[in-house]
Amino acid sequence: MYKLSTYLLVFLIISCSDYDKEINYPESKKIYFAEKLHGYEITDSYRWLEDFTSEDSLDWVQRQNKFSEKYLKKNKYKKNISNYLETIWENESISTPYKINDKTFYYFNDGTFQQSKLMIRDCEDCQERVLIDPSTFSEDGTISLGGTSVSNDATLMAFSISDGGSDWRTWKVMNIETGEVLEDELKWAKFSGASWENDDSGFYYRRYEEPDGELLKELNESPKLMFHKIGTNQSEDILIYDNPDNPRWGFGITVIKDSEMKLLSISEGTDDRNRIYIKLNKNSEFIPIIDSLIGTYSFIDSKDNILWFYTTENAPNGKIVNLEVKNGSFVWNEVISESKKAIRSANIINSSFVINYLEDTFSQISVFDLSGKFISKLSLPTKGTISGFSGGINDSSSYFAITNYVVPREIYEIDLTDLSFKLFWKEELDGYNSDDYVSSMEFFVSKDGTKIPIHISHKKDLIINESTPLLIYGYGGFNISILPNFSKNQTAWKNQNGVYAVANLRGGAEYGDAWHEAGMLLNKQNVFDDFAYAAKFLHAKKIGSPKTTAIDGRSNGGLLVAATMLQNPDLFKVAIPQVGVLDMLRFNKFTIGWAWESDYGSSEKKDEFENLLAYSPLHNIKSDVCYPTTLITTASRDDRVVPSHSFKFAAKLQELQSCNNPILIRVEDRAGHGAGTPKDKRINQISEIYGYALNVINN
Repeated sequence: MYKLSTYLLVFLIISCSDYDKEINYPESKKIYFAEKLHGYEITDSYRWLEDFTSEDSLDWVQRQNKFSEKYLKKNKYKKNISNYLETIWENESISTPYKINDKTFYYFNDGTFQQSKLMIRDCEDCQERVLIDPSTFSEDGTISLGGTSVSNDATLMAFSISDGGSDWRTWKVMNIETGEVLEDELKWAKFSGASWENDDSGFYYRRYEEPDGELLKELNESPKLMFHKIGTNQSEDILIYDNPDNPRWGFGITVIKDSEMKLLSISEGTDDRNRIYIKLNKNSEFIPIIDSLIGTYSFIDSKDNILWFYTTENAPNGKIVNLEVKNGSFVWNEVISESKKAIRSANIINSSFVINYLEDTFSQISVFDLSGKFISKLSLPTKGTISGFSGGINDSSSYFAITNYVVPREIYEIDLTDLSFKLFWKEELDGYNSDDYVSSMEFFVSKDGTKIPIHISHKKDLIINESTPLLIYGYGGFNISILPNFSKNQTAWKNQNGVYAVANLRGGAEYGDAWHEAGMLLNKQNVFDDFAYAAKFLHAKKIGSPKTTAIDGRSNGGLLVAATMLQNPDLFKVAIPQVGVLDMLRFNKFTIGWAWESDYGSSEKKDEFENLLAYSPLHNIKSDVCYPTTLITTASRDDRVVPSHSFKFAAKLQELQSCNNPILIRVEDRAGHGAGTPKDKRINQISEIYGYALNVINN
C-alpha cells in the first residue's frame, strides 16, 4: 500500500512538472522589418509569413502543427466529445424547403454524409429525389456545393462549387428534369449569386479577372457584372456593368419579374448602405434612384408598377417603402413605419408582408397587408429565432423554421390565407433531450453603462459554481446578429458539464443600425469592453471564474477574442481566436480585406490608424505579461481572412509569452473560412478545440 501510494505521488509530480516546465516552441525566424506610419515606427519581424504558401511558411506550419498535436490529441475530453458528436450528428437533418414553380427544394443529410445533398420534389405528391450530391465532387468531401439559383420555369439550375473552402466559385448549369450537367462553366466568380433573366435564356453573375499571382492571397478589386447565355462559352459573356474608376464598388442585379425593369445595387465594402440604379427597359441605361449612401435599400418584391423595399434611411430599425414607376417618373411612399423593434427580415407572400422583428434577440412575426395595415401577430410554438418565409407575392403557403439554444430546429408549413401552420419536420437527435437543458437571457451592464443581453445555457441539473467550466462566445461586428440557435458544437460543451454563454455585443444588428454603429470604427473598443464585462458579470454570479473561463470567436470574433484577451489577461484561462483578423494595419492588403474598412476604418487615415493600432492584436502583445493558454486556429485555404494573420500572431505571442501557459496554433489543411467543411473535419475540429480547453480548465 505504501509503495503504491508513493508511486502515485511520484506520477502526479512528474505529470504536473511536465506541464509546467519551460516550453520550447518551434523556431520562428525573425527578419527585422520596420516602417514609419503617421509618425509611428511599426516593426513586423514575422512579415515573411504573409507569403503563406511559400516553402518556408509551409515548413513553419508543419512544425507548429506537430508541436500542437502533443497538446491537442491526447486527453479524455477529446474522445468523449468526439463520441458524443458522432452520436448526435448521425441523425437526419433538412433545411427549410422553398418552392419555385410547384417544385420544392431542400438540403438533406442522414447524418453520415460529409456534405448535405440537394433534394427536389417535382410536385406536391411526388417522391423526393437527389438533385445534386456534393459527395461525388471529391473523395474527401472538401469540394463543396456553394450557391444555387433555379430558373423561373424551374427547368434549369445554376450552381457553384468551392474547392477546399475557398471563396472562389465555379458556376455550372444543370437540367433539373434529367440531372444532366451542361457544358457551361464560369470561373473566377466570388461573392456572387446568379440572377436569371425572365425568359431563362441565361443569368447574371459577378466575376473578377483571373489572378496573376497567388489566387488565395491576391487583392480582389474591380469586379464585373456579366450576363451568361446558356449554351455559350464564358468568353462570350456580355459585360453589363463595371466601374474601373471605383474598383472597390461591389454590385448585384435584380431582374424584376414580368417586366423589362432591372435594379442595380451598388455598395462599398461591407457597408449595408447602398445605391440603387434602375433600368426601365432593354433599350434604356441604368439611372440612379438612390444615388448616395443614405441607408440600406433591399428589394423585396413587385407587382405591376410598384416595387417594395426594406430600408434604413431615416429609420435605424428599418421600415418598408414602395416605389411607384409611372411613365418614367418615380414616387416613393412609406408603407410600414419604423418601430421600436429592429426588422430582421421582410417577405411578401400571399399579397401580405411577413415581417420578422427582433425583440431582445427573439423573433416576433407580424403580418400586414400591402397597404401597410396590420393584420395579425403570429402565435409561435416556442420562443426563439425564426427563419424562412420564402416565396412570392402569389404564393399562399410557405415554410418557416424555429430554434433556440436548447431546442433543435423545427420546420413548419404555414397557410398564409389563415396563418395556420403544422409541423413539417422536427430534428431528433440520439442521446439528446431538450428537457435536460435550460437557457436563460439576462442583461449585464458594460463599462459605459450600456445594457447588453447575454444567453446562458447548460444542463438543467448542473450544479454551478466558481469551478464550473465556462465558455463565452461573441462576435460583435458587421451588423451581424448572433441569435438563439441550436448548435451541436455548443451542446458538446454543455454535455461535458460546462456552461455556454453568448453575449450580444454592440457591433451587431440586434437593436438595429444604432447598435451596429456603437461598435464600429472609432467605437470598436466598446465591443471588447462588452465582452470583458460579460465575463465579469458571470463571475460575479459565481458562474465560473477566471480560472475556468474560455472565450471563443471566429473571424471578426477571432479579433474580439484576441484583443479582449490581451487587454484582460487575468480574466480568462483559455482564449480561442479562430480564423481571426489579427493584424489591423494590414488586413486590407489581401483578397477582400479592404471591404472591412467600412467597419474597422483605414490605416491610411491618421485618426483611424491610431484607433486600429490601439487594439490591433499583433501590435499589442507585451513581453512582461502572462497571457492565458491560447489556441489559435486557421486554415490553409482561407482566402477571406488569410492565414498569415494567425501565423504572425502565433509567432509573436510565442516569442513574448512570459509564462508557461502554452500558445498553440492549429492549421487545418484543405479547408477555408468555415463554409463547406465536411462532417469528419468538423467533428475533429470541435473535439480537439473544446477537448483541449476543458483539459486545461480541469487540470
